[in-house]
Amino acid sequence: MSGGEAPPPYVDAADEKVQDPSIPDRMVSNKSANRPFLAYKEYRVEQEALHAAWLEKKKARDEKIAKGEKVGPLEPDPTTPQDITLKGFLKFIVISLLCIVLAGKFFTGSYIWESDSQWLKVKTYWPQNQRLFSERLLAEYNGKDGKPFYLAIDGDVFDVSKGKAYQEGGSYHHFVGVDAARAFGTGCFQTHRTHDTRGMSEKELNSLTHWKKFYSEHKDYIKVGRVNHPPIDPASPIPEHCDPKKANAAKKEEAKNEEAKKRKEVDHEEL
Repeated sequence: MSGGEAPPPYVDAADEKVQDPSIPDRMVSNKSANRPFLAYKEYRVEQEALHAAWLEKKKARDEKIAKGEKVGPLEPDPTTPQDITLKGFLKFIVISLLCIVLAGKFFTGSYIWESDSQWLKVKTYWPQNQRLFSERLLAEYNGKDGKPFYLAIDGDVFDVSKGKAYQEGGSYHHFVGVDAARAFGTGCFQTHRTHDTRGMSEKELNSLTHWKKFYSEHKDYIKVGRVNHPPIDPASPIPEHCDPKKANAAKKEEAKNEEAKKRKEVDHEEL
């Protein structure tokens, strides 16, 4: 550029004029701020044209009906807003689930994406054998004569047939066919094979709660029912702990709790 020659004026393409979609003889600025409005106007013009064409078809159809001519069903107005109905929503959910299942089969070879969670198993929601067991009936489910392996914990009965440890010779076979809730809390697997939880410490009761959750959430163990226990005679002796040290600790804790209970009663009476 030579001498004092001035540069050419800057021209922004956005400043160019374009035709207004709704008014043919009108030109408007093409700047960024106007483009959304221009696009919407163009959409409205297209919608009005579609609606006008539909009205023409409807008018022609009505005239044929007035003449007694046979006509087919009227196509819906393409400009009518479509409401999302419950049926449409459910259809969307079903199609989405179907796509997910088929994608799992394509990518992993498994319809459930190789997940082994019990929550993806039909038996979790529709158990095949929810029933009420007596203690005698529960004892029969010990794997013999082709029967499955069942155990109970605090009244809930679970099918543990898939666990090798519960089968004959397994380390947990002594839990099969009985509600050994106390043993799960105390660790006395041989002597506390009973549902009697009287006198258990808070720590032992927490352990029992942990195991109840373990069985209820395990991917291989399915709840199959409840066991009906006869009532426990409150005058009967509480099972002795298999560990003398833990037994003494449990007695001290029980005495401490009893003393705290009495103190609380006294304080309440004074109030």
